[in-house]
Amino acid sequence: MIQPVSTELNKELQEKIDFKTKPIGSLGTLETIAKQIGSIQNTLSPTLSNPTIIVFAGDHGIVKSQPVSPYPQEVTQQMVFNFLQGGAAINIFCNQNNIDLQIVDAGVNADFDEGTSLVNYKVAKGTSDYSKEPAMTKSQFEEAINRGKSIVTDLHENGSNIVGFGEMGIGNTSSASLLMSYFTNTPIENCVGKGTGLDDNGVNKKGEILRNVYNLHAPNIQCSEDALQHFGGFEIVMMCGAMLQAASLKMTILVDGFIVTSALLAAYHIDNNILDYCIFAHTSGEQGHQKMLDHLKVTPLLNLGMRLGEGSGVAVAFPIIQSSITFLNKMATFKSANVSEAN
Repeated sequence: MIQPVSTELNKELQEKIDFKTKPIGSLGTLETIAKQIGSIQNTLSPTLSNPTIIVFAGDHGIVKSQPVSPYPQEVTQQMVFNFLQGGAAINIFCNQNNIDLQIVDAGVNADFDEGTSLVNYKVAKGTSDYSKEPAMTKSQFEEAINRGKSIVTDLHENGSNIVGFGEMGIGNTSSASLLMSYFTNTPIENCVGKGTGLDDNGVNKKGEILRNVYNLHAPNIQCSEDALQHFGGFEIVMMCGAMLQAASLKMTILVDGFIVTSALLAAYHIDNNILDYCIFAHTSGEQGHQKMLDHLKVTPLLNLGMRLGEGSGVAVAFPIIQSSITFLNKMATFKSANVSEAN
C-alpha cells in the first residue's frame, strides 16, 4: 500500500523557496521539483542519497515468430554484454553524473558468465509468444513482481532514496504498446511506433500484428495484473514491482521513456498514489509516449527527441534534479544576503 505524499510541510517548503534571492517563481520547474522531493522526504532540507538507475533486460517470445522489430533477438544479450563492459550510452551518462548503475537479467534468452556485476533475477529465457498464448504464467508474473520489489528493498537498505529505471529488450515496444492500449483505451494503431527503427510499412504491419494479439487476449483480461501477465515482458513486470516498492518506501522515482512509462502506467492503475513519487525525465520520440504522459496528466523535464531507452533520459535529466535540491539547500535568502525584497 502506497501512502500519499505528506502535505505537512508544503507551506514551509513554499516559503523557503519564495524567500530565496530571486523573483517568486523565477526558477520555474526547479521549484516544483524541490517542493516535490522535500514533500516526499518530509523535510525542508532534502538530499539525493546514492542515486541509482536500474536497467532491466528481458526477451520477448513474439520476436521469434512475428516481424515486430528490425533487430534479431540476440541483440538483447549483446547489449547486456555492452552494459557490463561499460560501453553503452547509459554507462557513459551515469559515469558523467555520478549515478550508480545496476543491470538486471529479468529474462534474457541467454546464459551469462558468473563473476560479472550482472544481477541474475532471470524468471525464464524470454516470455512466451503472446501471438499464441499469454506472455507468462501467473506464477511467473508473481515471481517477476516480487523480484522487482526485492531489488529496490535492497537498494533502499543500502541508503538510496532516489531510483531511476531503464530497460533493454528487443520487442519490448510491442509489449509497451499493448499495455498502453489497454490502460489508456487507445486504439493499438495509435500506440505503435518505429521502435528500434521500423519503416512506415513495418510500423503498419506491426500494428496489424498487435491488433490481432490484443483481440486474442482482451476477453481474458479483467485487471491490471492480468494485462501485465498477458502482454508484459519480464523486464516490464519486474520494473512495475520495483516502482511500487520504491513508492511504498518513500523513494523518489525517475521515469524514462516509452517502455518504462508503460510499466509505470500499470503501477499507477494498481495504486494511483505512486504518481506523487514520480518525476518524468523526458518525452520519448516514440509516438505513443506523449499520449501516455497526457493520460497521466504529467509534464516531463526534457524533450530532446531521444528514444534510446536504457534509462538514458533519466541519466541526462538527473543534473536538473540535482540543481533543484542544491538551490533549495544552498541559495541565500533575502535576509541572509541583505537584499531588499519586492514591495
